This record gives sequence, C-alpha cells and structure tokens, in this order.
Amino acid sequence: MQSAATAPALATPVFLSLTLPTAASASARPRRAARATVRCELAAAAASSAAAAPAAPGSVAAPRWAQRTVVIPPQRRGCHIITHKIMHAIRSDLSEFKCGLAHLFLHHTSASLTLNENYDPDVQIDTETFLNRVVPEGPSAPWRHTIEGPDDMPAHIKSSMFGCALTIPITDGRLNMGTWQGIWLCEHRDDPTPRTIVITLNGI
Repeated sequence: MQSAATAPALATPVFLSLTLPTAASASARPRRAARATVRCELAAAAASSAAAAPAAPGSVAAPRWAQRTVVIPPQRRGCHIITHKIMHAIRSDLSEFKCGLAHLFLHHTSASLTLNENYDPDVQIDTETFLNRVVPEGPSAPWRHTIEGPDDMPAHIKSSMFGCALTIPITDGRLNMGTWQGIWLCEHRDDPTPRTIVITLNGI
C-alpha cells in the first residue's frame, strides 16, 4: 500500500472563476454592457505553445513583482478621483499580470485612500461634508495636537478613519474593480502638499 507521504504531487490546475458585475441599477446612471466572465488560472503544468518544454509535475507559474511610486500634485481639501493617475503610472507593468493583487500605500498621516463612487461627483462633496461633521474643528474642538493649525488633528483622525492603503485584485492585466468604483485620494488639510503613493503589484 502506498503511504500518504509518498503519494504523487497533484498536477491538477487550480482556478478562480469570477463574473464581473453589470450595471443593472435602477438609478439614472447610464447602463454599461455586461462583461464576460474572466478566469484566473494557476496552471500546474501547461505549455505556452506546442514547442514549449513541459513544466515539472506539481510546479506552478513563478510569481512576479513590480513596484512604482506615484506623486499626486497638491489637491484642494476634499475627495478626488485619481484612478486615471494610478493607471497611467502602472499600465505597462499591469499588462504583464494574469492574476494577482495591487497594493497602494499612502505615505501620509493627514490624507487617506478609499474606493468609492466614480460617476456622481456629489458623492465626493457629501463625503467631505460627512467627515467635517463627524470630526469637529475650530476653537471649540477638544484637540490638544494643534501644532499646524485647527485642521491638524482632524486630518489625522480622518486619515485613520479611511486608512492609508488599498488592495485591489488584478485580472487579465487590469484592476478588477466594480463598474462604479474609483480610487479616491482624500485630502484633509487646508494647505495641501504633494502626496506620495507606493504601488506594489504581485501575481502571475
């Protein structure tokens, strides 16, 4: 009898199949065509062509990494969609990935990153209104840390509320976000500065 310790390694491909959402909303947004189902595969032993040498049993595609640093110019206080700036910076690297993750990390404690509405700009305005109501600012606020002005401590709190990092799936050379999702940079200071974002791509 063959023991479990000597059993041959499995060479069956492992795959993740997922269907992207369609714009089947009752809102006034324009409808977008349905996207086809896409598949990320971790092939155990697949040749890229008939002439390619077969992979060793049980092997998987070697992971790849890429990293870019993006500097966003100063933005006024509020929420800003920066998807196109991010895509411009990573487009050439992103196309090399079949399946993976994109990690965005913001180098600041008075701004934040989040995923939200990419269609109606009122959502950005309303989000800024919410933040300003939830986190008080001015002479009556209870904050002790006011070295850089009355918006100093509120900016730190808002940064922690939304966070400084995002992780987005990569599928077939693109960021696999929802139809109405965009990458936001939220600027929480009245006197903004350039904001640095490190983007790390990992996958196959």
